[in-house]
Amino acid sequence: MDEVALRSLTPGVLGVLVRRGADFAAAEEAVQDALVDALRAWPADPPRDPRGWLVTVAWRRFLDAARADAARRRREDMVEEEPPPGPVPGVDDTLWLYFLCAHPSLSPSSAVALTLRAVGGLTTRQVAQAYLVPEATMAQRISRAKRTVAEVRFDKPGDVATVLRVLYLVFNEGYSGDVDLAAEAIRLTRQLAAAVDHPEVAGLLALMLLHHARRPGRTTPDGTLVPLVEQDRSRWDTALIADGVGILQTALSRDRLGEFQAQAAVAALHADARSAADTDWVQIVEWYDELVRLTDNPIARLNRAVAVGEADGPRAGLAALAALDDTLPRYAAVAAYLHERDGDPDRAARLYAEAARRAPSLAERDHLNRQAARLNTRRPSRADG
Repeated sequence: MDEVALRSLTPGVLGVLVRRGADFAAAEEAVQDALVDALRAWPADPPRDPRGWLVTVAWRRFLDAARADAARRRREDMVEEEPPPGPVPGVDDTLWLYFLCAHPSLSPSSAVALTLRAVGGLTTRQVAQAYLVPEATMAQRISRAKRTVAEVRFDKPGDVATVLRVLYLVFNEGYSGDVDLAAEAIRLTRQLAAAVDHPEVAGLLALMLLHHARRPGRTTPDGTLVPLVEQDRSRWDTALIADGVGILQTALSRDRLGEFQAQAAVAALHADARSAADTDWVQIVEWYDELVRLTDNPIARLNRAVAVGEADGPRAGLAALAALDDTLPRYAAVAAYLHERDGDPDRAARLYAEAARRAPSLAERDHLNRQAARLNTRRPSRADG
């Protein structure tokens, strides 16, 4: 059966799931997962009853997703607010599930994707955005990981590095995405730090705390995004900042630098500045140099271009930006900012509008559109010319 014929079965399968009690959105995602499985399995072993096969597999996918969502909601109910510094009062099985999903039989990227989807409660779309890949590609990756772990025993937990990567991505999605998972990620990282003596665990915890401390100033009461340079720093949580800086200093003193410690050092420099004008951009560039050396991550290079623009001027920032792929997320927004500082408001306005069309969230899109509108209103009209 070819793909067109296969997809013609979708409405009927979707209807069966809805009649069984699945809500439409969840049923639709389950059916899409089943279609991906069918495209891979059927050429070698076509079923006698294609529609029945799809119904069975899609219903299982729906039940798996429903259980994962219920577990996530139970965990969110347990976390009313970010836990205070100090010993963790209780431990549940969530962190252990993270380790189990990071199974040695999976590649690190597949393990992270599976954990984010099955335990972290993220949608396939959100996981794909975190990895900068199309949603269909991520759906296939997660499906392959599910099939792999279905055939192995969960008696060999994964390594700390993979679990750290998952916690980092969960926190990032919780910090800026549709589902608030930031406090849960902090809670689990505190548990991991209490159980594992590793500088990068401490580095990740410090990074989370320093970012979370600035969270009250990131938006206005109506949800409008506030750029770092405009944030009211009196709203930042100084206790969390002190906790994060202390944890980071202890980790750095061990002289085993890793990417999370380097990112936390950048966050600490921002948190330490009394105002945006007091920010030590030269040190921030140096820490980004370390981060690029450790990871060669394109997003780290993009952030470094911003820092270079602040430390050495917008022309230097634009030169650093020119070496990067212009399809990177937020590339256009960075280019717009640097061109505006370089005295080219027309080009900056066009780039802000382009960045708004690519923005991953409504709040970011609205902010970028406002930036474009601000520059456009400053242009002299032709009648004034």
